[in-house]
Amino acid sequence: MATAGAQKRFCRCACFCYQNLYVARYGLYLRFRDEQQLRRDYEPLLRSRGCVSSKDFQQLLEELKQEVGRRQRLGQESAARKALISSSYCPARPEVYNSLQDTALAPEFLDAAGYSASPGADLQGLLQRLETVSEEKRIYRVPVFSMPFCQALLEELEHFEQSDMPKGRPNTMNNYGVVLHELGLDEPLVTPLRERFLQPLTALLYPDCGGGRLDSHRAFVVKYALGQDQELGCHYDNAELTLNVALGKTFTGGALYFGDLFQAPAALMEPLEVEHIAGQGVLHRGGQLHGARPLVTGERWNLVVWLRASAVRNHLCPMCCREPDLVDDEGFSDGFTREEPTMVDVCALT
Repeated sequence: MATAGAQKRFCRCACFCYQNLYVARYGLYLRFRDEQQLRRDYEPLLRSRGCVSSKDFQQLLEELKQEVGRRQRLGQESAARKALISSSYCPARPEVYNSLQDTALAPEFLDAAGYSASPGADLQGLLQRLETVSEEKRIYRVPVFSMPFCQALLEELEHFEQSDMPKGRPNTMNNYGVVLHELGLDEPLVTPLRERFLQPLTALLYPDCGGGRLDSHRAFVVKYALGQDQELGCHYDNAELTLNVALGKTFTGGALYFGDLFQAPAALMEPLEVEHIAGQGVLHRGGQLHGARPLVTGERWNLVVWLRASAVRNHLCPMCCREPDLVDDEGFSDGFTREEPTMVDVCALT
């Protein structure tokens, strides 16, 4: 005899494959179904941005079709890369793959997380342990990793970058970096960081954004260097909350800038600029418009963790602003969930 329970199956919203397609040279996010729809919705705007000739438009059309195909294959191809890396890659710093230890974390971060998880903790007490970058925009900064751990992680990332292993794009806007799930660092590093340390903080800082109900993430490292990605256009994240940790290297320029929430009009009239500090993380709402100024010299690496709460996003997809149209996918996917029955053998329990 059996009864049904339920477990989470992570999904993406169908809009991922046709909405918010970024075209860097025109500085636009586009929705794309077919050529007729593209011309109807965007032809005057595209012409104003320099997409003038038939050749320009056909090139754009082909790029959009390729991006849609890439997004449709993303989950399966990412799982295949992860399997190959797991079986064939030899790390340079194997210790970073060990389960996250307190020694890898900054004392200030441990103090803030410990306080947040303690009985009677409140927002005012936590704010005394963080730097408030902007009270109005609810942007905060706190040291996250120790400098020795940052250095070890950077050495491992550079070793992987120089290897012949397959590499996925961190996201739709960054071309250089590492997806931590594929490298095998989700389970030992990012999941405990989210569950044990970040969630107590975010429960106090962002209770209205699902801060106390985080149940998945997408984590990646982005690299900025001359001749590669040098800046990041204004955007908002597919996340309820975002943690951005500067890992290091020597560089000038590249400051983060923030506007208002993406729904707000004239959101970048007076952007707030925030400089990177190695080892320190900036916490903000995923819907906060933000970007990165051009890198001037050197090289910078940042760990970005998109923090997701299915209890929030299951009601409203942050990318299409509609009830999500769920599509089954690999791993945490985009953090949406559907409940699936699990058969429990009652006889085995009696």
